[in-house]
Amino acid sequence: MRIYLDNCCFNRPFDDQSQSRIQTETEAKLKIQALVQAMKVELVWSYILEHENAANPFPERRDAIVLWKQRATVDVSENEAVLMHATDLNRQGIRPKDALHLASAITSDCDYFITTDDILLRRTSSLATIRTVTPQQFLSEVTL
Repeated sequence: MRIYLDNCCFNRPFDDQSQSRIQTETEAKLKIQALVQAMKVELVWSYILEHENAANPFPERRDAIVLWKQRATVDVSENEAVLMHATDLNRQGIRPKDALHLASAITSDCDYFITTDDILLRRTSSLATIRTVTPQQFLSEVTL
């Protein structure tokens, strides 16, 4: 099984953990990381993740997140297929960077796109090309 975590998902453990929702998402995200480390799921990385993470103003976050690139089984570079999918997704109301993340996941045959972004979850709920879920939803749907 192949998964893609977007930038907000990678950053969730660094967010203020005083809200129960953020704590729950963090716990689920850390369990997903453990699945990646145990090679029970394949992680996909992309050039847009690289770009967004490089712009992170917090070096400790940026450095911790970029290490996940080494665990990825696929690293998506910018290409015509990604750009075409992203353009189509953007026309459907998905923000440009989110569209690039989704297009990277779709073109690399991911089974799940995992995010903590509520707006993105709402806008992608009807996509037939990929299942977009929260970290908790992923863990509740997948038996490994």
